[in-house]
Amino acid sequence: MREVADNVFVVGGTNVNWVLLREGHDLTLIDGGWYGDFPAVEESIRDVGCRPQDVRAVLLTHAHLDHMGSLGRLHERFGTPVYASPREAAHARREYLEQATPADLLRRAGHHGMLGWSLRIVRAGALRRLVVPYAQPFPTPSGLLGGGPLALDLPGHPVPVACPGHTSGHSAFHLPRVGAVVSGDALVTGHPVSSVEGPQLLPAYFSHSQADAIAALEVLGGLDANLLLPGHGQPWRGPLREAAATARERVPAG
Repeated sequence: MREVADNVFVVGGTNVNWVLLREGHDLTLIDGGWYGDFPAVEESIRDVGCRPQDVRAVLLTHAHLDHMGSLGRLHERFGTPVYASPREAAHARREYLEQATPADLLRRAGHHGMLGWSLRIVRAGALRRLVVPYAQPFPTPSGLLGGGPLALDLPGHPVPVACPGHTSGHSAFHLPRVGAVVSGDALVTGHPVSSVEGPQLLPAYFSHSQADAIAALEVLGGLDANLLLPGHGQPWRGPLREAAATARERVPAG
């Protein structure tokens, strides 16, 4: 776990990250790792001096298994609400599904890092069926943040940013007060199946629409931030426009 800005913590699970935003003894949790990462999620909450019941809400960037694994137990034990974009809330409720299948991965078993990563995620719960029936659209924003976009009335005052592509309802979260962006899988800095490090898109077979994922880089690059907190890979410091441009340059031609 790293405190990358005041009261902003990035935690690594099974090749996936989640983020904690602390305000006093209250927390916002952004994403929740794999099902098997729940003990680590709970430990990270305690490590920042809080309790699981202090999580005021979970914000979901997107409803893939490696980002929503701990949500069920938080909700069942503590009644923790889960919010996502309206489209992604329906995805979390499994009214539709946009996710790479085991067959997609099996066809690429010989690719860089695929075998080891696949074994790790199976142990972490990749074969479980997860549904978040209580996922709901973001609550009404609290108002303008310094004359800027509408911020949610939650610890850290995150601003949802629509960036569909990886999934059709994917959101990032801008943290204007600390100049950071929690990008989920819309923009990452590494992954076990990638041979490069630094800003990049995930391989196209992980995304619902690669064309939309590329277009979303323009949105992310336009945010006023100098700290990228991705769903996969290490935090990255520098203007978001540079991170987005680097990722765009790394997209294979055609």
